[in-house]
Amino acid sequence: MDRDREATARPPRPGPVAAWVPLNPDNPREWCVSAVARLNAGEPEPALEAAREALGRDQRLEWAHRVESLALERLGHDQEAVESAERAVLLAPGSWPARLRLASALRRIPGRRREAWNQAAKALWFAPEEPDVRVLAGDLALLRGEHGRAAAAYRAALREAPGHPAARINLGLTLLRWERPRGHHDDDWPVDPRETGRARRALEVWSRQVRALLASALAAVTAVAALTGLRAEARTGGLLVLVIVAALTLRQARKIRTWRYVPGMLGRDLWFGVAVGVTPLVAVAYAVAVATLPGGGFGVAWAGSAGLVLGNAPALAMVRVLAEGWRGRPVRALAEFAAALPERTARRDAAVAIWILAVRAWSVTLVLAGVAAGAGRPYAGLGALVVPLALARIRRSAGLAGRTRAVLAADRSLGAALALLLVACLGLSAAVLPGPAAMWGWRTGLAALLAMALVFTLRAVRAWWRGSPGPWRPSLVMCEGCGTWPPADVRPGVGLSQEVRRAFTSSRGVVLAYADASGPRALAVGAVASVGPAGELRLIAADEAWQAAERDPKVAVFVADPMERRFWAEVRGIALGDPEAEVLRVTPKEVVIGEYPGRHQGRHHGDRPGRA
Repeated sequence: MDRDREATARPPRPGPVAAWVPLNPDNPREWCVSAVARLNAGEPEPALEAAREALGRDQRLEWAHRVESLALERLGHDQEAVESAERAVLLAPGSWPARLRLASALRRIPGRRREAWNQAAKALWFAPEEPDVRVLAGDLALLRGEHGRAAAAYRAALREAPGHPAARINLGLTLLRWERPRGHHDDDWPVDPRETGRARRALEVWSRQVRALLASALAAVTAVAALTGLRAEARTGGLLVLVIVAALTLRQARKIRTWRYVPGMLGRDLWFGVAVGVTPLVAVAYAVAVATLPGGGFGVAWAGSAGLVLGNAPALAMVRVLAEGWRGRPVRALAEFAAALPERTARRDAAVAIWILAVRAWSVTLVLAGVAAGAGRPYAGLGALVVPLALARIRRSAGLAGRTRAVLAADRSLGAALALLLVACLGLSAAVLPGPAAMWGWRTGLAALLAMALVFTLRAVRAWWRGSPGPWRPSLVMCEGCGTWPPADVRPGVGLSQEVRRAFTSSRGVVLAYADASGPRALAVGAVASVGPAGELRLIAADEAWQAAERDPKVAVFVADPMERRFWAEVRGIALGDPEAEVLRVTPKEVVIGEYPGRHQGRHHGDRPGRA
């Protein structure tokens, strides 16, 4: 049993698959040890082979089904992973790792999010002290956009395990008010997310193509009318462009097979809905601009409609960047990411958080420059010095001292943007100097602000072109199995030694301890009907014990050595009723073995790695 727990915590040994063949190939638990080691090494295929070797020797070993499920999930076989996890739950319904594994597998299946939450709730009910159970509950809440509930779950997990990387990183995401990349899709919809994803891509391509085509066409039509004076011909050619727009619309519409979900998709994803919703307005504005094409001067109707056609894309991009830059608490989020460094996911999210802070600082500096210039008071430019001082304070309070270089090394554009921000603040503050120095300070400050905006734009365009993470919120990612934290859902179950099994099956003095409304109670159990292969006790108990287990499934079962009374054993676990078999099934979480005369001599065998 100690060897089983060691496999979930120790680093895997390098070497070929043959090096992990158990010393006793007939022992299915040793094959599970091998499979978990392969999972820790990032090798799901050999892990799956080892798990199936274990199942070939004992189909009743629920640990092997859990390991098989995780290996299948990492290989992308989500439905098969659910089936393996369901078999594990059937074999050990009171096992919190089995419930945790099933919840993790179910959340990847469309339309089964509610089932995933129910299984996670049961795992939380069975083992509220386990940090991984709290983390999964937080993940499910975060994916639903329930940031407060998710943050509470992550903080509870960190109280149990302060070094849990997923809890740290995902807590930072809640502070940033993170929204998952597939925000247009509701997991409760009985439709494959790939179908709604195709619909989203079709609508995005249609919106982008139509707006770009109309902007280019209006610029060309206006130039032809102004340079040649052929207004009627230019107007006719401009209106013909709408025929091309109709063709593009029909082409993309044919790719959408989930029209009934499109309104919901637009409502769930704000910026996606805005981009699609503004496209028909741009088409109407284009028709108005072409119809009112000016001859000598520019009319109000033409100017307004042309401004919408030509400026909608940069305006939406600017509004989105500023709106997302001022959302959430990036300083506190950055502190959580920094606590999880050097984890790669934490480093990536920390870089995005710093970009968000840089956007905030840029907008504040620009406002200070505008106030100073508009009011004619150059001394107001000294307020720009507050910006770098605030950033330096944030660096210290977030715990980035000594770690900033590691974050900036992965994104040189971020370092350049921060350097330009510093130059801008120094330049604007130099406006109080006498003579030409003030003018040079203003010019330097404004040029640096423009250069920083250009650096951000180029960084965003490069990321968009390459399909790589960019300086924006969609680049934030959750931590799912990241770091070296061992996966709890493949932790070995708590087994019973042969002497304890013999004691439970032979003794007629088994005692069941539980809690009801009046407090702790103890009930004598006539006998243990059987002991399962994984150590599950099947008790024939009175109705009051069943009712108490329904209210609180955490129980303890005590037995003494029926032959020589040399030792006693206490199994603490989860009790669930089985109406068909008319037994109370107790899945062990912890086993305490002691020798007479006192309980103080007990030896603990728990379900956490390293527990004494």
